[in-house]
Amino acid sequence: MTAPALMTRGLTRRFGSRTAVDDLSIEVQEGDTYGFLGPNGAGKTTAIRCILGLIKKDAGDVAIFGETGLAARRHVGAMVETPAFHKWMSGRANLERAVAFAGVGDRADIDRALELVGLKGREEEPVGTYSLGMRQRLGIARALVGRPRLLILDEPTNGLDPRGMKEVRDLLANLARTEKLTIFISSHLLSEIEALCSRVGIIEDGRMIAEGQVDELVAGRSSVQEVDVAAVDMAALGRVIGGLDGVSLLGDGVEGRLRLGLDGLSVPGLNRSLLDAGIEVEALVPVQKSLEDLFLALTRKEIT
Repeated sequence: MTAPALMTRGLTRRFGSRTAVDDLSIEVQEGDTYGFLGPNGAGKTTAIRCILGLIKKDAGDVAIFGETGLAARRHVGAMVETPAFHKWMSGRANLERAVAFAGVGDRADIDRALELVGLKGREEEPVGTYSLGMRQRLGIARALVGRPRLLILDEPTNGLDPRGMKEVRDLLANLARTEKLTIFISSHLLSEIEALCSRVGIIEDGRMIAEGQVDELVAGRSSVQEVDVAAVDMAALGRVIGGLDGVSLLGDGVEGRLRLGLDGLSVPGLNRSLLDAGIEVEALVPVQKSLEDLFLALTRKEIT
């Protein structure tokens, strides 16, 4: 059996009396684009620092493609929080300095990384002239030098405008597809993760509270299907709903509709029941659950 690209078991990190990462177990399969989610302060960055060996863990194990310790780090490229560069130096010079410091990669790797992130032709310009999005892409290029198999990115779209976020999202999707990279992304931007990731892990207070395929997690929260309904006579609709088996009134839907829960009754079945009761249905719209719905249902803290 192939070893997971990343696996932690019982990962724990304390700061005095506060436990920032609490018995955390993660499993990322090779080829995954994995979203690591949690409210601000949930312990995402601390967990990543422990995984990368940037800070010491208090307990637990970390394995990358089945290897542990220093040997495992050769498989990983990472960008933790906002990347820092020497602004008076060119993009290329910054990468050359990183290569010299890390002892990993060469000029060909730098050229390849710049090409992959779309900075070829701009690499001789001072980083101080780069936009924030370009600096984020340069940070990803730095992580790609050395041809890692696993890319770990902490908040790669942090501070970017919508265009910059889309550029980074498209870049990561392309890297996953063309370079066959396994990508682990920490974020609290749920729409970005839902658009990019196949699997997610959600943590709160340093503990894993849900992990799995995005569509399965979202669909698996409840057997009740939600639907928004509007009728010519909304008052009559409200009266009829109370007498229908398998139907519950959940509250207000969008655009003045009623939000109903269906437990054992299909959407076509609901439509037939309403027509049989003399209700002229104007709209009957199934509600699509999202990763944000799941996140809010599982976590106590607000998204900030």
